[in-house]
Amino acid sequence: MLCNLLVENYALISKLEIEFRKGLTIITGETGAGKSILLGALALILGKRADANVLLDKEKKCIVEGTFNIENYGLQSFFTEKGIDYDDQPIARREISATGKSRAFINDFPVNLEVLTEFGLKLIDIHSQHQNLNLADSVFQMKVIDSFVQDQELLETYRSHFHEFKAIQKKFRQLTEESVRSKSDLDYFLFQYTQLAEARLTEGEQEELEFEHEKLTHAEEIKTGLTTASSLLQSDGNSALQQIKDSLGAIHKIKKFLHENESLSARIDAAYIEIKDISREIETLNDQLYYDPDRLTQVNDRLNLLYSLEKKHRVSGLAELIAVRDHLKEKIEEINAYDFNLEELEKKLSEIQGIVGKYADKLSHQRQKAIVPFRQRVTEMLHDVGIPNAGFSVLLEKLDDFSEHGSDRIQFLFTANRNMPLQDIARVASGGELSRLMLCVKSLMSDSIGLPTIIFDEIDTGVSGEIAERVGNIINRMADKMQIINITHLPQVASKGKYHYLVYKTDDEKTTVTHMKLLSPEERHIEIAKMLSGEEITHAALENARILLGY
Repeated sequence: MLCNLLVENYALISKLEIEFRKGLTIITGETGAGKSILLGALALILGKRADANVLLDKEKKCIVEGTFNIENYGLQSFFTEKGIDYDDQPIARREISATGKSRAFINDFPVNLEVLTEFGLKLIDIHSQHQNLNLADSVFQMKVIDSFVQDQELLETYRSHFHEFKAIQKKFRQLTEESVRSKSDLDYFLFQYTQLAEARLTEGEQEELEFEHEKLTHAEEIKTGLTTASSLLQSDGNSALQQIKDSLGAIHKIKKFLHENESLSARIDAAYIEIKDISREIETLNDQLYYDPDRLTQVNDRLNLLYSLEKKHRVSGLAELIAVRDHLKEKIEEINAYDFNLEELEKKLSEIQGIVGKYADKLSHQRQKAIVPFRQRVTEMLHDVGIPNAGFSVLLEKLDDFSEHGSDRIQFLFTANRNMPLQDIARVASGGELSRLMLCVKSLMSDSIGLPTIIFDEIDTGVSGEIAERVGNIINRMADKMQIINITHLPQVASKGKYHYLVYKTDDEKTTVTHMKLLSPEERHIEIAKMLSGEEITHAALENARILLGY
């Protein structure tokens, strides 16, 4: 429950600190005093977005801080999941800087607004007048019935399987679309792959062919060079070999005069042998080399094929072309595997659909069982709050598809008049009837949702007199099980509270400021009397207030 609320520099609030307790707390005040401002500040620590416009003093930051008691609400797992230190009395804080920057904290641990909102939804339900329209919303109606069923475990089990079903369904749909799209391209991929596969591409082939092409193209030039070299080395006459041989003979003639003779002879002899070996290798190359126009044509054709394929696929070499071929092969294999994968996925989808359907049927059965007692309870309460001829029913319609809530559609039907057909609430209920119907629904929900605190913002709008008394009694009974904070203009409802706060404004030369104080029994007596008669308090109003308060 909410134990303490601190508000600084928010709207018309300079600084306000309020202590809240168990049971029913009443908040009253004149229109425009700032009751809604208080709720706006509280909404900040429940995750509502805000900007610098909420600052009273534009030079200072706004702070809203709430202290809660969650000792008996089993929220340890939430703190563990979010990495926040657990405390039985956690503090949620929101700060809005002068520049509009927002910061949020739980137990001084920084959190984002999503986490703060999730935390707030576990602690407080703020019910304002416009939320009465939720009664016409089918999703809200479903939540109402499910809260009455009180089988959250079944609902969570269904949702777990439903989310799995939706994930597989999405994957199946995407794979089907990919399959259709890819199969339309399969012939094109096959044509491209076949062309590359038939080319029998091998690593390094292009470089070898390009070298061979150069060799064949310049065969005559190469042969001429080899012939000239061979002739210079060993032809008859003054060849290189003959000159080396003659130089070796000259050295031998003077060997007795040179100590270095042995070394020179050996070196010249080695040179002779090496040059002779080179000469023979040149002769062999020359004998093997001949101009082959047929082979040149073959090489040209092969290179032209490789070059055209590279140009077609916009790659710069054979290695990249081979990579394109391999990728096309993988793509074709992947497309050919779609049918198998789709078949397997379809089996999974059918299996999970069966499971989801089974749990959806269980939910439908539970809801159908709950409808009769729920309808009876709501009808009785409507009679109790001054709609004696009220008729209420719940229509459960089975759908062909699944949703987050099962395969059902819920519709609340209502009539305020005898012998009139039940119709959709949105079409027939007035504002006052909606308020009372919502109060009945919230009262029944409070028995099962386990929420620590509900805040009613003038839920009693549109009623008065004896009906207001009955509305107050319902709210008071709810406060036996949970903390209720009720903002009201009705003295009959205000008198039911265990604690009574007054919201009021003061003015000075510079600004208007909202205040809030806990009323003493005497102050409360006066406030109730004012609510009965206005600023001019009559003796009758005081007496009536005393009776309402039970003094």
